[in-house]
Amino acid sequence: MLDAAFPTAAISALALVACAATPGRRGVAGAATGALGGTRLAPGAAGSGAPPTEIAHASLGTLTATKWRLDNGLEVVLLPDPSATSISYMTWFRVGSRNEDIPSGESGLAHLFEHLMFTQTKTTAANEFDRAMEEVGGSSNAMTYYDFTAYMDDLPPTELAVAARLEADRMVNLDLRKRQVETERDVVAEERLASVEDSVDGILEEVMYQQAFKTHPYRWPVIGSMKDIKAITQAKAVAFYRKFYAPGNAVLVITGKIDATAALDLVATAYGSIPPGPALPPDDVKPERAPATEVRTTLTRPVPADRLVLAFPAPALGAADRAAYEIANELLAGGPSARLTQKLVVDTQWASSVHGDVAPTRDPGLYAIWVQMVKGHTAEEAERIIVAAAAELAAHPVSAAELGKAAARLESAFWQQLGSSHGRAEALGGFEIGAGDFRRLFGRGAEYAQVTAADVQRVAATYLSTGARSVVIARPSGGGGP
Repeated sequence: MLDAAFPTAAISALALVACAATPGRRGVAGAATGALGGTRLAPGAAGSGAPPTEIAHASLGTLTATKWRLDNGLEVVLLPDPSATSISYMTWFRVGSRNEDIPSGESGLAHLFEHLMFTQTKTTAANEFDRAMEEVGGSSNAMTYYDFTAYMDDLPPTELAVAARLEADRMVNLDLRKRQVETERDVVAEERLASVEDSVDGILEEVMYQQAFKTHPYRWPVIGSMKDIKAITQAKAVAFYRKFYAPGNAVLVITGKIDATAALDLVATAYGSIPPGPALPPDDVKPERAPATEVRTTLTRPVPADRLVLAFPAPALGAADRAAYEIANELLAGGPSARLTQKLVVDTQWASSVHGDVAPTRDPGLYAIWVQMVKGHTAEEAERIIVAAAAELAAHPVSAAELGKAAARLESAFWQQLGSSHGRAEALGGFEIGAGDFRRLFGRGAEYAQVTAADVQRVAATYLSTGARSVVIARPSGGGGP
């Protein structure tokens, strides 16, 4: 589940309906009992080894980002900005719900670590992470998605060493005690109740993915199933941590008012002595274009009128078609002037809201269009209009004026997202994990202006007008709204 705002402009709109933002990232841990034994490693204590190696660099306007690798496999992306007033320090682990062992009942562990990583380590007391961050005027949060888990710290420029110390410590020294695991497991179970089982949008989204994907792990909810969450044990949590939480599976992204040389030296000292971690098997998940056909489910829920989500196949974040596809979404459901909003909300007044989200996934994902109908009109009426609008986009070229407006809105949102240290760190990490290279981010803004009417027609014909769609409808059960 997302417990922080994912990149909204640089990686499409708030495309993570599958992982909607949830307040209260974790519960208060209970008294610690039954700690596991293990070697305590003080980050940096054994020296930092060979100097980091630069492996990539790219420019964003007047700023330059560099990527480095330590001997233990830790990768570090630095983007200094002397005009910034803060720093953002984000740790991205290449582990999300796609990496869970679903056949063994492992779903939900990736998200659980959002909570567990804020408990005690073998060198610090419970809640020390939050206390130390707040003491220096910093804040922290975390998010989990299909393809990653990320931890984010925003601090004053003078406190970079605090973030490095705390993050290096919990990367290697997390003390997963039985009581903490059980307490946070119960918090996540309550979170699932609130965000999925007692949420109309949550259950619609979950069903939408489950029926669309037949083999790919995107079909499983990021938060996990209730059965699997309740079955998580201390042993399962420890095994998951030891497998995935290590320098060789992580990328640090540090942006803002930093000196790149000093920051890199600090990271090398803090993390250099940490072992790289176990060799992970290759992520050989085969991409799946989903849905392959039309699939649908109708549910009964306490809604005032029909609620619909309709999902089309969508290209991955790093795919060549991505910019044109995002423009197609902007034309159809990107705001007040979008075609579907005009038709369903303004002209016919059959719906009270329409919005579209393109998932920022590493593999091909879904493009979901959400519609809240008004009383007296059905989801099927909206579905017919959506299907017709997609066919129209595939059959006829969009005008230069409409295309230009859509491209300009996306480009403006892109640069707005990159206007803060936090936004840059999120976008850089998101593209490093989701597109395979942070440098793909730097060209995305310009790609929108290069999209042609023929490109939009092509992606509409390829993805939106084939008849393949995942449809989930919630009908009123009576007794008023939710």
